[in-house]
Amino acid sequence: MSYCVYLTHPEVKIDPAVPVPDWGLSDIGCERASRAPHLDWASGIRHVVSSAERKAIETAEIFARAFDLDVAIVEASHENDRSATGFLPPPEFQEVANAFFAAPQESIRGWERAIDAQTRIVNAVRGTLAHLPAGEPVLFCGHGGVGTLLKCHLLGVPIARLHDQSSGGNWYVFDPADLDRQAATSLGWTAL
Repeated sequence: MSYCVYLTHPEVKIDPAVPVPDWGLSDIGCERASRAPHLDWASGIRHVVSSAERKAIETAEIFARAFDLDVAIVEASHENDRSATGFLPPPEFQEVANAFFAAPQESIRGWERAIDAQTRIVNAVRGTLAHLPAGEPVLFCGHGGVGTLLKCHLLGVPIARLHDQSSGGNWYVFDPADLDRQAATSLGWTAL
């Protein structure tokens, strides 16, 4: 059976002095990531793909070790580019993230536009699958923002934060055919 899983990295070590893409998993994040190989869909996975951000790579590596799989890095699957603001304190981050999802055609405070990030993640997933044997299950380890944008595309619905995860370390299973047909019926986030 052909299926894919999108898994977001769990809790990270937040350090305002370190660029966000270089943040790694916290001890709690590592413990939560170690639950993924025990989920119902896990043993069927044949390929593990990660963004190039450290927290996603660490999540992917924890999973891949359990099944002796390699981790492929796909640069274009990174989180929405927020380098214009860098680290924002949580309340301010939430305000800007709300605006990011509410106005997908606009750059909010210099952030990558949501519509552009959505196109990028959809193309990254589609391109990755095109280079793998058809029908082999794939785990994509990434980020909540672009994971939500991918989810909106798969559902065929407008970009909206109501489709976002409540916190990191969540997953959904999707049919790769929905990259084209955009007719997924249910893609609820499930916490690790």
